[in-house]
Amino acid sequence: MKKFLLMLVLVLVTFLFGSFAFAESDFEYVKGKGVLVVGITDFAPMDYKNEKGEWIGFDADLAKAFAESLGVKIEFQEIEWDNKILELNGKNIDCVWNGMTLTAEVLASMECSKPYCNNAQVVVVPAKEAEKYKTLESLKDLTFAVENGSAGDQQAEAHKFKKTQVHDQASALMEVASGSSGGAIIDSLMAAAMVGEGTGYENLTYTVALNSEEYGVGFRKGSDMAEALNKFFEKGYADGSIQKLAETYKIQAALIK
Repeated sequence: MKKFLLMLVLVLVTFLFGSFAFAESDFEYVKGKGVLVVGITDFAPMDYKNEKGEWIGFDADLAKAFAESLGVKIEFQEIEWDNKILELNGKNIDCVWNGMTLTAEVLASMECSKPYCNNAQVVVVPAKEAEKYKTLESLKDLTFAVENGSAGDQQAEAHKFKKTQVHDQASALMEVASGSSGGAIIDSLMAAAMVGEGTGYENLTYTVALNSEEYGVGFRKGSDMAEALNKFFEKGYADGSIQKLAETYKIQAALIK
């Protein structure tokens, strides 16, 4: 009887351990459900919609290629940026792939890929006022529109700037263009694509760079998906497909190889 009970305990322990190990593998979880759900915001040139309402951009196209390499479908889910960690841990999304700055908070809360793009937080102001706002000291009287929970939001806090929190970086630009805010703090890659001559915001420009930073993709803490993505990146750099995609969206100078 004792021998039978011991064997039963061993079987149960093996079953529970095996179930736990399976649950711990994000890779198998995503493969099993057949879809990679990517958390994003409206953020050109990384993630934005074309005239057909389809998500495109450097990050969006790269995520599609990664999902294809896994043999799964892809789904893009717009999120509130300040809730990205909750969305990830609650399994509403499988990763955050949206020009995400590798901040201390992100690195502590997510399993992140290797950095793949350089970036900075820059100040955007009306072009006609640009000469007034070229130093940190000159920015003290402005009220900045910033995406809630973003790296731009953090820079406003760090420099003790007055700020108005908005839904996303696209909204921050709209605030400045409409005159509701004196300036915005957004990613330099977005500023290069969206602001100045030949863009939808020709009356805006960017002046002061507040920092330098790197982008990465975030998965649930402990996820084996980050390593799978790193291998995908390595292959993409080796065959030139990532460089070619970066050229499509004119961000090749920002790539980290």
